[in-house]
Parts: sequence; C-alpha cells; structure tokens
Amino acid sequence: MNSLMPTPPTAVLPFVDPFGFGRAACDYWRDALERSMLYMDVMRLRGNQYLEHIEQTKPSVLGFETEVLMDGRELPRPVNYELLRVAPPEGGVTDPQMRPFVVVDPRAGHGPGIGGFKPDSEIGIALRAGHPCYFIGFLPYPVPGQTVEDVVEAEIAFLRHVGERHQETCEKPMVVGNCQAGWQIMMAASLEPDLFGPILIAGAPLSYWAGEHGRAPMRYTGGMSGGSWMTALLSDLGAGLFDGAFLVQNFERLNPANTWWHKQYRLYSRIDTEASRYLEFERWWGGHVVLGGEEIQYIVDNLFVGNRLSTAQLVTSDGRRIDLRNVRSPVVVFCSRGDDITPPPQALGWVRDLYEGVEDIIANEQTIVYCVHDTTGHLGIFVSGSVSRKEHAEFTANMDYIDVLPPGLYETTVSSAAERSDAELIERDYLLEFTPRTVEELDREVQHCPEDDTRFATVARISEINLGLYRLFLQPWIRALATPESAKWMRRMHPNRLGYRLLSDRNPLMVPVPVLAERVRAERHPLGEDNLFRVIESIVSDQITRGLNAWRDLRDSSIERLFLDLYGQPLLQALVGLGGDAHVHRRRPGAEPEHLRFIERRQSELREHIAEGGHHEAVMRALIHVLGGAPATDERNFKRLRTSRSELEPAASLADFKRLVRDQFFILTLDHQAALEAIPALLEGQTAAQIDEHLAHIEHVLAASGELSEHAADRFEHIKALFAQARPATPSLPSPGDAGTAPAPAAAIKPATATAARKTKRAKPAGGRAPEGGDKS
Repeated sequence: MNSLMPTPPTAVLPFVDPFGFGRAACDYWRDALERSMLYMDVMRLRGNQYLEHIEQTKPSVLGFETEVLMDGRELPRPVNYELLRVAPPEGGVTDPQMRPFVVVDPRAGHGPGIGGFKPDSEIGIALRAGHPCYFIGFLPYPVPGQTVEDVVEAEIAFLRHVGERHQETCEKPMVVGNCQAGWQIMMAASLEPDLFGPILIAGAPLSYWAGEHGRAPMRYTGGMSGGSWMTALLSDLGAGLFDGAFLVQNFERLNPANTWWHKQYRLYSRIDTEASRYLEFERWWGGHVVLGGEEIQYIVDNLFVGNRLSTAQLVTSDGRRIDLRNVRSPVVVFCSRGDDITPPPQALGWVRDLYEGVEDIIANEQTIVYCVHDTTGHLGIFVSGSVSRKEHAEFTANMDYIDVLPPGLYETTVSSAAERSDAELIERDYLLEFTPRTVEELDREVQHCPEDDTRFATVARISEINLGLYRLFLQPWIRALATPESAKWMRRMHPNRLGYRLLSDRNPLMVPVPVLAERVRAERHPLGEDNLFRVIESIVSDQITRGLNAWRDLRDSSIERLFLDLYGQPLLQALVGLGGDAHVHRRRPGAEPEHLRFIERRQSELREHIAEGGHHEAVMRALIHVLGGAPATDERNFKRLRTSRSELEPAASLADFKRLVRDQFFILTLDHQAALEAIPALLEGQTAAQIDEHLAHIEHVLAASGELSEHAADRFEHIKALFAQARPATPSLPSPGDAGTAPAPAAAIKPATATAARKTKRAKPAGGRAPEGGDKS
C-alpha cells in the first residue's frame, strides 16, 4: 500500500509544503484507511465469535473452570438453571472452612457469566480471599412452562445444597445477586431466610416506581407503551418465547451516544490496542438469550408496572406472602448515581416502602447497608475491574463484620488508606466505614414523590385494562398465526442479532476483509496523536457525542413531561378508579395497624431483658455505648474484638458472639439510660481484678482505630465509673471488739426499672443475713 503513494525528496518538502499540512493530511489519510480496514476485520471477528457462542449448548463467558453440581432441569419443578462449583485458578487454593460465596447471574437478555468473566470480578475477588465459590447460571432457552416462582424455588434448592456442603463452617453462604438476580434472591430469602448469610445486591431494581425527575427515563417505558400488553404480543409472536434482544435494545436506547457512536469510535480510534477488550465484552453483550412468555409477563406485570415486590403484595401459588421484611440476613445494597438502568431510588426505595423509620427496621431485626457510587455505570457496578478491586474486595473481606452489624440502617463508604492520617492502622489498601442513617436521610437518595405514586398506579390500572382487551380480541389470532419457525426467523432478523450475522464470514462480501487486514498489519503506519487532522477527528467525535447526548436529553425530558401530564390528569385517574381520596395508591406495610402492634409488642419483650446477663453482656454493652451506638465505626474494632473473643468468652462460638452483639445493641437502642444503669448489676460477682481485666480489654479494642474522639472519651470515662460501682468493697480489718463479726456489705445497686430489680440477684452479707434497712423493692 505504501509503495503506491510516492513522496517527493525530503530536501524538497519544506519548499513544496512549508507548513506541513499536506504531509499531515497524507499521513492521516493513510492511517484512516488502515484503521478502517482493521476495524472491519474486528467486526468480522465479532460476528464469527457471536455465531460460535450462540451455537454452543451451554454458552457462557465465565472465565473460570466449573463443575456442575445440580441441574435445574432435574428438579421437581424444572428450570434452565444450574449450580456450578467454581474451581480456583491454577496455583490458587480455597479453604473449605471459610464461608461459601455464591454469585447469581442476571437473566435480562444477555447470556450467563458476567459475574466472573474477568480475573478482577466478584468471583475472582472471593477466590483470591480463599472462599469456596459457587455460581448459579442459566441456559439460553427456558424449560417449557417454567415460571419465576419455579426459578426462585430452584435457587432455594441450590442454596440448601451449598449449605449442606459446608455444614462444618457454621457460616451461611454469602449470596451476590447482580441486576435482575438481585430481586430473585431477595424473593428467595424472604421465603427461606434461614438459608442465607449476608446478601449483596448490586445494581438490582426492587422499587420500580421510584426515581428522580430528570434522571430515571426507563421507569416511564411501561406507561408510554400502554402497559404490559406489548410484552404479551412479543411473546405470542415468539411462539411462547420472549427474545431477550428486546430488553438489550431498551438498555442501548438509554445512551444512544455510546450505542451508536462512542463505543464504535473508541474501537476505531484505538484499533491497535482496543480490539481484544472490545471482543471480550461483545462476547457477553451479544450473547442474547430468550425468556419464557409466562416468566416475562409475570416480571412486567408484578415488578416493572405493578411494583408489588417492594410493597409485600406478591403471593406464591401456595399462598405464601413474599415480604422482604422476612429477610433475616444483612442486606448490602450497592448502586451508583451514574447508573441509568437502576438508579439509587430504584435500588433503595424498597426500604422506605416497607419501613416507617429506623426503629421499625430494628424491631424487625434487619440490618440494611447501602453504598452509593458516584460515577460508575450499570455494568460497571459488577463488571468494572476498579470497582471489583475496591468495593467488592472490601465487601468480601468484611462479610463477618457486616454479618455482626446490629440491626439498623447504615451507609458505608470505602476510603483509600493512603489518603488517611491513620494509614498505619489499616491492614489493606482501603478501609470500610459505616455510618448509621435514618429513613429520612435515605430519602435524599430515594427522592420520593407521592404524586408520582398516583400516576404509576394509573399506569398499572390501564395496563390491566389493555392486557385484558388484547387477550380478548387479538391474542387468539396472533397465537393461531405464530409458529416456532416464524418465531425463529423473527429472532434472527432482530436488528441487534442481524448486525452480528451480516458482518461475519457467512456473508460472502466479507471474504476479502481478512486478507486486506493482514496486509495492513504487516505494513502498519500508526499515526501520532499530535497530527492536526487526528486532533480535528477527535473534536468532531466529541461534537457528535454531545449532539447525541443533547438529543437524548430532549427525548427523555419530552417523554417525562408527556408521562407526568398524561397520567397526572384527574379525569384519567378517576376513570380507572383512583379518584377517591380514601384509595391507597401505594401500600405502606410499615404503617399498617397490625404491624405497629407487632413493633410495640417486640419492644416490650426486649425491655424485659435489660438487666439479664453477666459480665459478657456488660463488656459488649459498654463497647457499643462508647462507639456511639454501633459495635464499631469501621472494620478495625470488630477485627480486634473478634480476635480477642477467646479472651472475653473462650467457650463461645462465633454465632453466639454475633447474637451477643445484636442483643446488646437492641437493648441500648430501646432504653439507653436504663441499659447503662444496669451494667453494675451485670458485673455482680466479679472480683476487682476481673473488672480491671474487662476495662483493659475494652480499651484494647477501642485502640484499634486510633485515638478516641472527645465525645467517645467522655463516654469511656462514664463506663469506667459504672464499672467502679461494681467493684467489691475492700473489707476493713476487724477491731478486737468486733471479732467474729462479718464486714458490712457493699451498698446494693438499685436497678433502673422494676423489671430489672426482679431479674437482679440481691447481695447478702456473710452469714446469710439480709442487710438491715436495705431496699426491699
């Protein structure tokens, strides 16, 4: 190619082209032609990779060796899911005594494997930490007749099997659910809470009506299409199967600048270095699967449009209510403000839907932790290597800490050790910190709007009407005309699938592409970034991206305005039965009278245990008090406390230790003053040396995170005073006239409440006589 482009002698160039524009233009033109040819070859490889991938029996992008432990097709209610054991990479070792780690893949149009298709992934991080890892993936085609409920029951069976394999660990599996898998495992955990350890849901939508105006365009899709009848139509045209390519297409429309230009231009502009990364991602992004018509209809009706999961309105076929308040495991919600598919309001709105306040969360014995990333996109939450090495690595390393967190609502942040003044006290590169939050503070992320609830309730009613009309008038005709063969051709002709097939070796027009690309690689002349025309190309690309982004913003704002105006019409709301003021548009389970009675009864039961226990309870209560209401401000105190658990209570198991922490937090939350005043009574019977040892232990744990704040130091002084009250009085030497008389007893500590007085043993003097004039209450 270079020989066909003669150039004048070097000595003549300054006279012919004094400013170098001509040479820059020729160099740019040659580089542009070479990049174009290499780009077309990458597109050809992408098409070949796509065809090879979808023709596999079990396509997956999982980057680790696996072994099938359970096949969902063999269950009593068969499904197209599998439980896989993930083998560690060569040279890696897992410890069977450590907590098992289970990743559940999302089934939202793409193929399986996204949670572990790179070394720096959720599975990769867990394997490096030594955890036995398992993966719940799926096959490209559903079992005929399978339902969402069948899938949830299969995941329960898989988790039960994992638990049986690791009974000796005494630790329940940590379960990670990405995107759509998040709501699936939350449904499973609400039905069988005893099977689950800590739960991490990453980018998982649970509250579909929630969203901030101007930043949640996808939530209007159901309303602008008239409800779920379109889903039923596409499933009928697919002969009972719904093509996941339609879901992927919806995702791509959210960011047309990236879909139509930036992603492809990035490859074209960096063709010499970007090809392998691009092909790796496209292998998963283009691996479209299908869903059963009944499955997707259930999802759209009950979740996307009906929003029944976050309001405890789902009921299984055998009558069990799916109530997320039944989940007993700590729940970690990981979301991002840069995510336009599952923005923070949709990931966190379920907390506000189910609970009126933090005291409600505590009474339900639930621990909810949320982490909001500032910039990463939807896929970056569980795909980005930087996120996996930071947030996911910290979540994995601190599972036990999260598992022992007392009930309540917390926001967690991950800070770099290098940027902290106390870096010498931090073991790893990052530090996980927890801050207690209230439901009112959470509302800053949720941005709840009551008027929107009425609008979305109107959409749900209209969806039911339109779906009923479709089923009555059109569905019989569509089902009569659709055949498996027509459905197959409809899937093959989908634009998202056709683009891969046309740019593959199966297209005769692509035959010369690999030959020309090979010649270009042999005689490649890459162009420097300082070339004038390359700079202009970059500027033009930025302008195209900005133009597409402006068009997207105009489109989204117009759709939002139309949605709000249309479904906010009082006449339309009245026509669908939502005009009455007494009608509850959005169920609030936390405000229902029977639930409020449960909270009151639960609090009354806990108050009866304020003065029960011994020195273990006293020490833990003191620690929680000093640290401001949580067992630790960050992971360091917990690690110090857990390491020294053998000193505090040698015979106690880790489960007993966690129960101790949670119970004492409960008691302090219910009646802080009475709980503190009962500490001397809990220490009754301890010697002075033992009390000094307990104080030294508390100080040892507190020192893990550095110097105490002024407020914490004052609280510690208060604890020292309470422990001093429990110190036995030193008996004075008897005088000759008092020989044989026992020393007077120490003053009795009056319990804070009548209940505490009944629970506390009263001191007696030597000889068994009750003290004269003592408190007989």
